[in-house]
Amino acid sequence: MTKNKKKQIKKSNQDKNHGSFLSQKTVCIGLILLTCLLYGNSLFNEYTLDDAIVITDNEFTQKGVSGIIDIFTKDSFHGFFGEAGKDKLVSGGRYRPFTIAMFAIEKTIFGNGPFFHHLINILLYGLIGILIYFVGSNVFNQVFDSEKASFIAFAMAVFFLAHPIHTEAVANIKGRDEIMAFLGSISALFVLTKKSFEHLSFKDYALASLFLFIGLLSKENAITFIMVIPLVAYLFYQKSVLQSFKIALPFLGIAILFILIRTMVIGFDFGSAPSNEFMNNPYLKIVNNQYVPFSYSEKFATISFTLIKYIQLLIFPYPLTHDYYPNHISLKTFGNPMALLGVITYLGLIGISIWGLVRRKIWSFFTSYYLITISIVSNIVFAIGTHMSERFVFMPSLAFSGLLAMVIYGIAQKSKIKWIVLSSILFIYIILTINRNRVWKDNYTLFTTDAITSSQSAKVNNAAGGAIGDKIQNMTDGAEKTALIEKAHMHLTNALAAHPNYVNAYLLQGNTYFYEKKYEEALNQYNKCLRIDPEYKEAKTNKLITLRSAGRYYGEIMNDLNQSLAYLTQAIALDPNDFETNRLIGTCYGIMGNHENAVKHFTKCIELDPNNASLYVSIGKAYEFLGNIEEANRAYAKAKSIDPSVINQ
Repeated sequence: MTKNKKKQIKKSNQDKNHGSFLSQKTVCIGLILLTCLLYGNSLFNEYTLDDAIVITDNEFTQKGVSGIIDIFTKDSFHGFFGEAGKDKLVSGGRYRPFTIAMFAIEKTIFGNGPFFHHLINILLYGLIGILIYFVGSNVFNQVFDSEKASFIAFAMAVFFLAHPIHTEAVANIKGRDEIMAFLGSISALFVLTKKSFEHLSFKDYALASLFLFIGLLSKENAITFIMVIPLVAYLFYQKSVLQSFKIALPFLGIAILFILIRTMVIGFDFGSAPSNEFMNNPYLKIVNNQYVPFSYSEKFATISFTLIKYIQLLIFPYPLTHDYYPNHISLKTFGNPMALLGVITYLGLIGISIWGLVRRKIWSFFTSYYLITISIVSNIVFAIGTHMSERFVFMPSLAFSGLLAMVIYGIAQKSKIKWIVLSSILFIYIILTINRNRVWKDNYTLFTTDAITSSQSAKVNNAAGGAIGDKIQNMTDGAEKTALIEKAHMHLTNALAAHPNYVNAYLLQGNTYFYEKKYEEALNQYNKCLRIDPEYKEAKTNKLITLRSAGRYYGEIMNDLNQSLAYLTQAIALDPNDFETNRLIGTCYGIMGNHENAVKHFTKCIELDPNNASLYVSIGKAYEFLGNIEEANRAYAKAKSIDPSVINQ
């Protein structure tokens, strides 16, 4: 270390608690107020996207505190799917019990509404901003004068809180796993930097380890802080490489403990290749009407494209979308300029990070931190089930915020210009963030908005079609309903163009035709589902409902009994024990004069619902037409014993 450097550090440490442009209390209040300004409009948003998986449709969460044992002893998706094997649809499985347990506790205390979940997300996010400021102050005071350290720490926290790319993690309740993973990690770092990595007691290590363990139980990417901690010790506190890694050893032990627990619960699976389902394995392409894996070159080029896309969104966060599934991100080759730029950029980042680390350049902390934290969600280390997502850059984005703060200070020095630049960027971020929060209002708004941005994505087009279908179910016929139906068909057609074997898109397309009373078209779509997946439960159910509804429609509205009987016969073949189908086909046979078959189906109805008085009246009439007066009277008597008024109806 040079003599000047030692003097600089000594001076910084002497000034550590002096010369700040704002008191720490004022900064904390300001950061919380900023967070409330940014995300206050998300408080009244509904549950969206994957909130159903972890909250509303998760049986363990809905049990409240009594479900916590199941939450900690099963895959995080088990409470949603409720079937063996389906919780492993996503590559590597998921073990993130801490945040789901939080939701269960919140459900017990506050009930089923989303308001308090949103509020807690906002407050925890604000706490991250405060901790970023404190950790930044601690580390920058080791190497800069206090005025510079204070500005950079403050600007870094402000840019992080305001960056629009974080809307997915904060406005979407399920984003709590990102928040808690980072909160646990930054809290551990705060404990260590508060003591300047000197004379750390067992209590300090225990507290920091607890925080990191909470982060790991929230989301696995907290494990990257095993490398971040020695990086901070080495660059800011001038520890040797050996000393830095010694400091990190206890946290390596915590990571191993987490991996052991995770393995005991869901098995040793950190991203093995998933099944050939396009929505869970985006690195597939269609060859001869079959899905086959990308070549290594195609996969690497596509990953390279997504990695440069992250940097683009950090610099220019517009437009944003929750969906980067195929084909919004499509197969790339190195003939694509962005894919090639990604390789060059990241090789450059690796090179300058190594160069900067060797020379202990402070900026190299941010480039190295970014590479470390992005690695685990890059699809290079593990398969993550999708190309990319804005929430995946939640933790890595701290690097951009820190570098931006350093660049602004470096250009503007001590002039007021740095505050003008900071305020200008902050203003833009605030507008973009508040506007983006509105999109997370509900599933309909989110899906139909993002289907415009991710217009080629199979998943969001399918989701938009489904959301529109939900909306039109109870609408009266008219121009608005017709327009929405056309929009739903457009989105679902786009989904099927991107993913020709997308069974759920065929299902939703069938549902949309059903709402139009286009029964034959609906049946065609359900049959396509069943050709791809013969055991698709929803397709079987909806096909039965459609056949039954078509039978009723042609019988009651169109007065075409032959067509009605044709549909009802198909329906009864699918489920001989369906009550309503037996009732309708019995009625149809009765009107057609086939009273023997009418008796047969009414008898089945009575087996299914023996206390239904009107059924005994119906079968009594059928017996009467058959000339079996004794059975008819017996049926009428039974009907009267159940409901005396039914005979007079």
